[in-house]
Amino acid sequence: MVASGALLAVVLLAALGPLFWTVSPNQVNLAETLQPMSSAHPMGTDDLGRDVFARFLEGARLSLMVGAVVVLAGATIGGALGVVAGMSRQPVSGFLGWVINTLLSFPTLMLAMAVSVALGAGVFAGAAGLVLAAIPWYARVLRSEVLRIMSRPSVEAAVVAGAGSIRIARRNVIPHLMPTLLIQAASNFGAAILTLAALGFVGLGAQPPQAEWGSMITGGLQYALSGQWWIGVFPGLGLIVLVTATTVLADRARDILDPRGSYVRS
Repeated sequence: MVASGALLAVVLLAALGPLFWTVSPNQVNLAETLQPMSSAHPMGTDDLGRDVFARFLEGARLSLMVGAVVVLAGATIGGALGVVAGMSRQPVSGFLGWVINTLLSFPTLMLAMAVSVALGAGVFAGAAGLVLAAIPWYARVLRSEVLRIMSRPSVEAAVVAGAGSIRIARRNVIPHLMPTLLIQAASNFGAAILTLAALGFVGLGAQPPQAEWGSMITGGLQYALSGQWWIGVFPGLGLIVLVTATTVLADRARDILDPRGSYVRS
């Protein structure tokens, strides 16, 4: 309940916050630089006098949107690849398995960084790298699940009866993949948000003046020891709450939907 409430609070704050807090996140005011928390600036201001709370809200929206895009694209492409790999025969199955394992050999952050460098630093490049890193995890998990489902008597009976591959996939395979897919998506959502922040932290994610939690943490580091801690602490807390809540909910979903414990964490 706590994790659900925390996630809901962040989502509502990101969605409804701009309706009540209309300050522009990119409005520079050099007369109010590094101001502490006040009624005018609930989270203080940064080194350019920009409202940290407004930038916090924009960073939350960006994190949630990128996380959703990564989950949807990764689940769609990776899921389709996993189903095809699991239902195909050699040499197609072997080739697809080789492609999946090759992509899995690269650490998620390194693969995302490589794509970001190749496409040019920015949110789009970062999201593309995260999608590419997520695809093989979905494909591997669902391929294993498809192989298990294909050995069921009901599926073997459908094959003997002459049912086509598309019909078998639609009626006998895909419906049974939904619990595994939901578990993987819940875990991938939090991982995507954390990796996006890591890209922003090293300068490969969102570029100035766009607000993003990782880049905000980086910008606040140089002022942390001089007393202006709020610049980096608030986005850091938001990141901790959001990622922790999604991770707890993913573990809970695994316990409910996958009592066999066969789920593979990304």
